[in-house]
Amino acid sequence: MNKENPDLDLEKLIQSIFQKHNGNYGYRRIQLELQNRGVEVNHKKVQRIMKKLGLKGDKFRLKSRKFSSYKGSIGTVAKNLINRRFKTNVCHQKLTTDITEFKCSDGVKLYLNPIMDMFNGEILSFGIGKRPTLELALTPLEEALEIVRDSKYRTTIHSDQGWHYQHNKWVKTLKKNKVFQSMSRKGNCLDNSPMENFFGLLKQEMYHGEPRCSFEELKKRIEEYIYYYNNERIKQKLAGMSPVQYRTHTSQLAA
Repeated sequence: MNKENPDLDLEKLIQSIFQKHNGNYGYRRIQLELQNRGVEVNHKKVQRIMKKLGLKGDKFRLKSRKFSSYKGSIGTVAKNLINRRFKTNVCHQKLTTDITEFKCSDGVKLYLNPIMDMFNGEILSFGIGKRPTLELALTPLEEALEIVRDSKYRTTIHSDQGWHYQHNKWVKTLKKNKVFQSMSRKGNCLDNSPMENFFGLLKQEMYHGEPRCSFEELKKRIEEYIYYYNNERIKQKLAGMSPVQYRTHTSQLAA
């Protein structure tokens, strides 16, 4: 132990965790990570050390323009079955999806369509493209349906009223796989806040404040971030585990 600074080893560990997660962790999440490593320390002490080291965990938040695929009632507008009841203790019971856009340096836009499990916030599948096509929505849907096929309870998937989700192919795919369809009310983003929160987090942690890059580079960064988010980024509400760790943990308890 360093007599002049008895917290030197702890400071180095906190700094390494902060740098590993690209400055995305605040003091509470760093405290959880320390606990996961067997280091018991008060969150106030972590906060004090981070302030001393000049480690600020909250990146600035820039409000981004929301992409809207709404084109009126062109097909089936489903009821809001979820009705903001996002919480579930059952894996693959409630899914949600939406599309967001990014600007690239090469004059094109990137569109991302993920499908999330509300049970643990895990991104089960996603599509990335240069245009918000029907295929951008259908391909990750097919991938997610393969994952949830053996779900304990019948699955419900929630979305906004975008044209993709009103489309006959989307509706038929859900019916064929015995999946309930749920939709937000027009113009109410709170009806799909789990996905809105994910988009905000994604853009805050790997897009805003970074130099604009090409479509291919941004695609690679998003793919890497989603892997990181699913497998490494811990959450307080998941008992200090990542989405995949939490799913694995709960499935072992249930076995």
